[in-house]
Amino acid sequence: MAEALPQAVRAGLDDPFAQLAGPLAGTRRLQLEVVDSVRLTPHLQRLRLTAPELAGFRYDPGQDMMLLVAADGSRPVRRRYTIRSLDEPQRLLTLDVVLHGDGPGERWVRSAQPGDMIEGIGPRGKITASPTADWHLLIGDEAARPAIFAMTESLPGDSVATLVLEVPEPADEQELLAPARTRLSWLHRLGAPAGDPARLAAEAREVELPPGDGHAYLLGEARVVLDLRQILADRGLGEGQLSPKAYWGRGRANAGHGEPARDA
Repeated sequence: MAEALPQAVRAGLDDPFAQLAGPLAGTRRLQLEVVDSVRLTPHLQRLRLTAPELAGFRYDPGQDMMLLVAADGSRPVRRRYTIRSLDEPQRLLTLDVVLHGDGPGERWVRSAQPGDMIEGIGPRGKITASPTADWHLLIGDEAARPAIFAMTESLPGDSVATLVLEVPEPADEQELLAPARTRLSWLHRLGAPAGDPARLAAEAREVELPPGDGHAYLLGEARVVLDLRQILADRGLGEGQLSPKAYWGRGRANAGHGEPARDA
C-alpha cells in the first residue's frame, strides 16, 4: 500500500484548503483507497475508490472530486476528476480519468494500485443538468466525457439530449445507456492536436437547436469553450442557457488547485 502523499509531507504543506470553508464549506475531506484500476479505452482509465466518508455522501451529476496527487515544494498539487458514479451502499466512488500524456495527476493514475491511498475533497463544481430545460446540448472533448455522460444519464426519460464529443480515435468511443432520448455524435482527431477548436466549432454552428428553452453545456479546453460560447450566443442562446466550463488549457499545465492556469 502506498500513499500519493505521505502524512508527514501533507503536514508540512502550505495548503490553501486546510480549512474547508467559503466555497468549500459544502465539501468533505476523504481518505480514499484504490479498489481497482482498469483501462476502458486507449485514453481512458477507470478508478474505483472507497472511503468510510462515502457513507451519506451526496453529489450532483457533473460535480467532481479533487485529489491531492503531489507536492511542488510546500505547495499542494491537486487535480479534479468528475464523479462518474457512486455506489453508496458499497461505498464505491468511480472516476474516469483521461490519459493525455503526462502530468502529476496522470502519473499517479497510471501507477495507482489496489490499496493505495489518496486524499480527496468533494463534491466540487457548479455545473449540472438543468432540471427545467426543454432540451439539452452537451459539447466537449474527452476530458468532458465523464461529466457529459453522467449528466445525460441523470436526465428523465422524456428529456431530449444532443451530445457532441471529440475523442482521439474511434477506439475511444463508449456506449451510453440513458433513459433520455439521446443523439450522440463522435468526432475523431486521428492524430490532430487536442485543443483545436475547428471540429467542435463547426458542429456548434450546424447542430440543431430545437424550439423551446434549451440549455447548452460547453466543456473542455479553455479557448475552445470560449469559441463555443460565442457561437451559440450568436445563434440566440442567452447567458442563462449556457454553462461553459474550462477543464484544461492548451500548452499550459493546470494550476495547483486543478483548474486551468490563468493567462499572464
